Amino acid sequence: MREAGIPARQPLQQVVGEQVEVLGEVLRDEVNLAVWQRRLPPAIGAFAEQFLARGEPLAESRVLELVHSESPVELGDLLQGYGELPGHAAFIADVAWLVSAFACLLDAQRIGLRLRVLDKAMCPRFHVDHVPLRLITSYAGVGSQWLREGVMTRRHLGDPAAEPVDEARIERAAAGHVLLAKGEKWIGNEGGGLIHRSPQLPPGARRLLLTLDWLT
Repeated sequence: MREAGIPARQPLQQVVGEQVEVLGEVLRDEVNLAVWQRRLPPAIGAFAEQFLARGEPLAESRVLELVHSESPVELGDLLQGYGELPGHAAFIADVAWLVSAFACLLDAQRIGLRLRVLDKAMCPRFHVDHVPLRLITSYAGVGSQWLREGVMTRRHLGDPAAEPVDEARIERAAAGHVLLAKGEKWIGNEGGGLIHRSPQLPPGARRLLLTLDWLT
């Protein structure tokens, strides 16, 4: 029973749109996911595909200190060994822009950046993240999967038998889409983290995944 004087939480929502402004919707209490369905500029998509075609591993992780929010984000050493590939500069500039936009939205001073090549589902079961807010985008390959509220009972997270089998009930992001997903550590969102998972990849397929975490 809810204590007297404590208002009931509004039903959780997921907001999807084709304009970048949709990302700001994640700041609303009742929204635990905002998806910008952007189309990658051709040069950036081509770079990501060419990078994956090389078949090389990648697992880069770093913490970015953003003490001066007005200063540009410096990522010149990111994938520096691939500067000869067409679109490299555009790709790095896009990652830096996403970092800046993420930091500006949250007034963040520290952001955790991970850029990885995946050849299998990293988190194949539907789950919630124990972070405040995470940006997720696939530059190449299939995107992340997520559920609308109510599709799966939260107390059954981790139970394969409880996961939806109807493919129509599973939402899918495409390459280029930018997701802002609230986790369990967003103040006021306890018990309301976005339910999502990594997609299963077809044999031989790979994806180039960027995630940003709000640290402070």
